Amino acid sequence: MAEALVLLPGLLCDARLWRQQADDLADIAAPWIADLTQDDSIPAMAGRVLTQAPERFALAGLSMGGYVALEIMRQAPERVTRLALMDTSAAPDGESRKAERERAIKTLGLGRFMGVTEAMLPQLVHESHVRSPVGATVRAMAKEVGQQAFVRQQQAILTRADSRPLLPLIAVPTLIAVGEDDRMTPPPLAEAMHQAIPGAQLHRFAACGHLPPLEQPEATSAVLRDWLNWEQAA
Repeated sequence: MAEALVLLPGLLCDARLWRQQADDLADIAAPWIADLTQDDSIPAMAGRVLTQAPERFALAGLSMGGYVALEIMRQAPERVTRLALMDTSAAPDGESRKAERERAIKTLGLGRFMGVTEAMLPQLVHESHVRSPVGATVRAMAKEVGQQAFVRQQQAILTRADSRPLLPLIAVPTLIAVGEDDRMTPPPLAEAMHQAIPGAQLHRFAACGHLPPLEQPEATSAVLRDWLNWEQAA
């Protein structure tokens, strides 16, 4: 029987983030892409996923989805068979990043929601994708997710717990993956998680920004396929 696979999107992302991986891995897994747009706290997002997910599942989260994945490991570690944390961090935001998020929320009261602008794309994807279909998909997802969900998600991220104390307690096969050119959650944050989680493996995507599932979909699917074939957790 195929292993259940729960895929968690990032901020201003929807199912399109993971769509190719869900298709590519359907021969060995039963993928389900969660909706993380409805709640304004990471614990609530994790709780909603847990009510909808199968009893046992492999779990992969990108960016904000990684924060939710770590919260699921806090709330119900016995339900997770293996874990993949992609372009994310276990640490809370520093003061400057918190201030940026607070300004983003406040700005919405002064004008209409702009989503992901072309000027913002270099922060999210490798320069080679800014004016490609990848960039267009990122902007389309943000527009579809919309202002209200964006505010909820930013509030959730701002109030998230420090997950660094949790990392040494993770006892399932764990993959840490990051784009070499990720400006949002740079490789040192992935390296810190890799060092803290017992037995974790680290993969770097060359010439890639914050969104490997879109920027390098075939490579991402291959890395996740390999992860799904690791020795099954007890």
